[in-house]
Amino acid sequence: MSVDLVVMAAGMGSRFGGLKQTATVDNDGRMILDYSVYDAKEAGADRVVFVIRKDIEKDFREMCSKRIEKMIDTEYVFQDVTYLPEGYTFDPVRKKPWGTGHAVWCARNVVKDKFFIINADDYYGQNSYKEVVKHLKCSDDLCLAGYKLKNTLSENGTVSRGVCTIDNGFLSDINEVTAIPFDNDYPSDTIVSMNMWGLNNKAFDYIDKELCLFLDENIHQEKSEFFLPSAVNAIKDKYGKKVKVLPTDDEWYGITYAEDLPLVKEKFAKIAHLYNWDKYSF
Repeated sequence: MSVDLVVMAAGMGSRFGGLKQTATVDNDGRMILDYSVYDAKEAGADRVVFVIRKDIEKDFREMCSKRIEKMIDTEYVFQDVTYLPEGYTFDPVRKKPWGTGHAVWCARNVVKDKFFIINADDYYGQNSYKEVVKHLKCSDDLCLAGYKLKNTLSENGTVSRGVCTIDNGFLSDINEVTAIPFDNDYPSDTIVSMNMWGLNNKAFDYIDKELCLFLDENIHQEKSEFFLPSAVNAIKDKYGKKVKVLPTDDEWYGITYAEDLPLVKEKFAKIAHLYNWDKYSF
C-alpha cells in the first residue's frame, strides 16, 4: 500500500496579491511547500501529487525542482475550469475555479491507493502528518486532522474554516464558514478542518458522483464552488463511510494576506531546528 500526498496548489492567491504558493518563508529561499513535503516524507508519504493550473506550471515546476523533486517522487496534474466529467459542457460565463472538491477530482487518474490532502499555502505541523499517515496505514476509515480554531486564525483578516461537529471521535457534520475574524464568537477549542483529509482511491467514485450533482445545479453559475468538505459530508451521509477526526494541537501557519508573511517568517525561524535539510541531497 502506498500513501500519496495531494497538494491543492491551483488557487489564484487573489487576497495575497500574487502567487502565494511560491512565497519564500526563510533565508534559504524555501517555501511553505518545502516544509510540508519534508514533513509528509518524514511521516511516511511515498509520493507528492501537485494539483496546479497550466498557466503557472513553468514557475511552479522551477520552484519545486530545486528541492522537492529531489526529496520525493513528484507528479503534476492540472485543474482547469473546462475540465469536467463526461457529458458536461463548459459555460464560458464561468471565470472562477470550481473549488477544492474539483481540485481533488482532477487527481483521480494519478492517485492509485490511499492519499491525504493539504493546501499548498498552509503549514500544518509535524505531528498532524504523522497521525494522518499512521491512520491511513492501519485503518480503512477516512480521516481528518482536527485543529483548534484558535490555532488557525489570521490577525490580518478573515479566514474560511470547516467547523466540525464530532460524535465519539468521528465526524458528524462539517459546515464551511467563510469570513471568520480573529476576534470571533466561537469557543477557542472549536475543532475545524484545514483541509488535511485522509482518503482512499474509492473516494473518487463518490466525489465524481457529487461533482456531477453539483454541476447539474451550478454549471451556469459564475462563482459557485464545489467544496471538498461538502463532498466528504456526502461520502459520510449518503454512502455510509466513517471519517475519524484526529485532534491536533499543532499550530497553523499560513499566508492568506500579504501582511501575514513577516509573522510566518518569524515562526519558521523558531522551528528551524526541527528540520535537518542536510539529510536530503539538494
